[in-house]
Formats: sequence, structure tokens, C-alpha cells
Amino acid sequence: MAITHASPGQIIDISPLGEQLAESKTVALFKSNDIEVIRLVLLAGKSFPPHTVSGEVTIQCIEGVMSVSASGIDSILRIGQLIYLQGDVLHSINALENASALVTIALVK
Repeated sequence: MAITHASPGQIIDISPLGEQLAESKTVALFKSNDIEVIRLVLLAGKSFPPHTVSGEVTIQCIEGVMSVSASGIDSILRIGQLIYLQGDVLHSINALENASALVTIALVK
């Protein structure tokens, strides 16, 4: 089944999921030639394992609290905070509470 992405000009709701967070899943919101935007959902104690991507990345916490590990440094990311990571940097994300985040990845050609 193909993933349905938003179309250019389409409004995307990125409000906190609140009570629906525990039943929600990570979803790719859209992907263009230059960027991909994902709503990452992690329940408390779950993690996105260490990995790298070629392009630059931002992670913006929408709700909950998460720990972002990059280049040997652990940072706590809370609601309304954003972290920027350079491309090709090994990083991982661990949910300290049920959390969701907006992840933007610059696609390298």
C-alpha cells in the first residue's frame, strides 16, 4: 500500500495528539525532492535506534519529553524545543515520556 503524502499547499495538522498519542504511529507527512517531514511518535521507554542520514536534520518536540543522542552528547528535548543535527551524524532518540516530534530531513542529491 502506498503512503499518502500531503500535496503542495495542503494544510497539515501537527497539533499535539494528546489522548490519542498512545494509539498513534509514526507517519511521513510529505516528501519532496529536497526535504522529507515525518511525525515521529515514540511511547515512553521506546527508542529510535542509532542511525545516520546524509542530509541535515531538525527534530522539534511537539509533546512529551525525549532524549536525543548525537556525537556522544545527550540532550533533553521538551515541548516547543528544536534540535539541529548535521548530516552523517550518528544519532538516536529515546522517549522519556510518551512523545511526538516533527522531524525534517534535508535530502541530499
